[in-house]
Amino acid sequence: MTTRPFHHGNLRAVLLEEAESVIRQDGVDGLSLRDLARRAGVSHGAPRSHFADRQALLDALAERGFVRLTTRIERALAHDEPARAQFDRIARTYVDFAVDDAALMELMFATKGSAAAPAVGQAAARLFAVLDASLGPADPADPTRARGRFTLLFAATMQGIAALVASGRVPRATGDTLVTDAMESMLTSELGGRAVTRR
Repeated sequence: MTTRPFHHGNLRAVLLEEAESVIRQDGVDGLSLRDLARRAGVSHGAPRSHFADRQALLDALAERGFVRLTTRIERALAHDEPARAQFDRIARTYVDFAVDDAALMELMFATKGSAAAPAVGQAAARLFAVLDASLGPADPADPTRARGRFTLLFAATMQGIAALVASGRVPRATGDTLVTDAMESMLTSELGGRAVTRR
């Protein structure tokens, strides 16, 4: 009887790719290190050379998701266009990611993930720092913490729209309309007026 080789070229990346495929199809509950080893064609103990346990794998997936979303937001910000158009682009980028990678997005914002791994919290903080920077120069005299509230409201609203689309409650075209409506409401609100210093 032959045994599967313990080593695999760039095994960590292979395992993460396979894990993403599993959670897209079966959700987080369908994920196990033993099954991933089988899918990657390595011995069942091989994944533990990269992930101490299943939670470590979930944390790595969440961190990777935040990095990917942040990169996409940064690309959206690289377009030279008026602020309003750029905010619409950022919002659509966020919603597209959350719809296309719904299971990963849910994992990224799972409380146990962010609490268990500092790297996940750091990756999430970088995402929100990029979103904050998109608002323009901060007003250090603002006692209402408008920027932080606006950024959290943005994330909550876009994830809510994405959830409606991903679940089939509304078609994607309707989701696009909701994004436009949401950004119009947020940017013209009193909160938006205090939070957004870029025009």
